[in-house]
Amino acid sequence: MIETALLPFQFPFMQNAFLIGVIVAVPTAMLSCFLVLKGWALMGDAVSHAVLPGIVLAYIFGLPLILGAFVAGMICALATGYLSGNSRVKEDTVMGVVFSGMFGLGIVLYVSVETNMHLDHVLFGNMLGVETRELWTAGAISAGIAVLIGLQWKDLLLQSFDPAQARASGLRVGLLHYGLLAALSLSIVATLSAAGLILAIGLLIAPGAIAFLVARTFRRMLLVAVAVNIFSMVAGVYASFFIDSAPAPTIVLILTILFIAAFLRRQLQVRRQTL
Repeated sequence: MIETALLPFQFPFMQNAFLIGVIVAVPTAMLSCFLVLKGWALMGDAVSHAVLPGIVLAYIFGLPLILGAFVAGMICALATGYLSGNSRVKEDTVMGVVFSGMFGLGIVLYVSVETNMHLDHVLFGNMLGVETRELWTAGAISAGIAVLIGLQWKDLLLQSFDPAQARASGLRVGLLHYGLLAALSLSIVATLSAAGLILAIGLLIAPGAIAFLVARTFRRMLLVAVAVNIFSMVAGVYASFFIDSAPAPTIVLILTILFIAAFLRRQLQVRRQTL
């Protein structure tokens, strides 16, 4: 019985899957808290889909795929900010237009490229095929984002809630804003091997939403989000081994179940308070 329970940890490819899951869980969870508070859920979706044309173009020109993904993500974020600030169209509408356009461009480029490389992994993830090089890349990016947010979370929080007050306090609001967008793009690059573009949005939204329902302070919200994401990553990879499913969608399914549980728990608390 114990040998069967420990079986997934005995295979190198499963060990790498567990490791990449824990690595990307930390930055995506921390960023998800800010995305939820700022109402940027669609921004995470937009950037995650918009990196596809950058990846395909990087492959065509022989450049690192992560470089193309980061550049495309930043172009999407900057274009969204510029258009929403210089037009009468609301920001969510602009994001929908920009990310759908870039994703459509990526699909057109994707189907036109003849290659032996499995670009499907970019869309759907390949946790069971993660290489050591990808572990180091994701680890470096994740560590950088975690340190940045750990040092600047109070400033980022003030900028998220009240940009005017943050500017009056002497904070460089523009730098914080675009720094958060850069961290978002980098975190999506780090999750390419783990979750793929389509499922990365779950990692960037669900942990923050769950923590928002459970925690009372932002510091605790960050801790809860990280714990929830790590648990979901490990549990999803572990469960996928026994039920013979892909790890990435299993992880997102667990996050969804946890969100429903947190929502029901919150509803019960509200009902008790009103009685």
